[in-house]
Amino acid sequence: MATQKQIEYNRKTSAELGWAPSWFGVANFNDTLIESIKRFQTEYNLVADGLCGAGTYRRIFTAREASLQDLEPCEPSIVYNGEFYPIKWDKVVHWFDKEGLGIIDGAYTSYAGKEKRPIKMFVNHWDVCLSSESCVKVLNRRKVSVQFCIDNDGTIYQTMDMQHAAWHASNRAVNHSSVGVEISDAYYPKYQSWYVSKGFGERPIISGAKVHGGKLDDFLGFYPVQLDALAALWEAVQACTNTLFELPSEINSVSPEVVSGKFAGFVNHYHVTNNKIDCAGMDNEKILQMAMKLS
Repeated sequence: MATQKQIEYNRKTSAELGWAPSWFGVANFNDTLIESIKRFQTEYNLVADGLCGAGTYRRIFTAREASLQDLEPCEPSIVYNGEFYPIKWDKVVHWFDKEGLGIIDGAYTSYAGKEKRPIKMFVNHWDVCLSSESCVKVLNRRKVSVQFCIDNDGTIYQTMDMQHAAWHASNRAVNHSSVGVEISDAYYPKYQSWYVSKGFGERPIISGAKVHGGKLDDFLGFYPVQLDALAALWEAVQACTNTLFELPSEINSVSPEVVSGKFAGFVNHYHVTNNKIDCAGMDNEKILQMAMKLS
């Protein structure tokens, strides 16, 4: 019989590290869980004490990460710390799926086997590429990264577990407390004919957008389906991270609170640095309201 002390220890490390009894094939914190952990520990040549401490957690995390495709639920989902969380969007592709897009090792900070990474910020980017596939190729060549991409047709690609910190915001504090998305958009109006030729139709033209005190030349905007996908992604990330449905008070400029990594909510890349202008012209308040209606 497991002691209450053993059971409470597993409850404690579950809360700290982010694992669940289901990772060991059981439903509750009890004797059955203790025995299941012991079997796992024996298989991996660990001390079979039935306690899921840091060493056991690292190995079960890695084992689950290697077999996520087998664990994938039928309904659309996103992945955070090896767990699947629902998303109210029907076009979602993970990095481990056959048609998936993934970030290479060495282009992000791995939190595998560590405590569940707290996420309190979501950063929006545009990719200045013709497709999400092209975007991920560019990211991998540059050895930078992002957790999500939204393609021209609204398909959401998750490129890595949200547990890992992507290198996407040009700011370490922001990178380690956030997830990010690259929304496909080649930006320059000269590419409008390419989108039409590929059957996507014309993109909206954004005129008069302002950022960092200046006015931008006309540029290509996002398709409505991409904004719908973005709202669904905001809602799903908020639900599984408990970040806030908040926007910075700064509308078109750098936010000191964002730069410090203290802000909790949804931001654009230009909120992080004067060197970036994405996603100028996007109505964040409208996206926020769309996301909140889904929650």
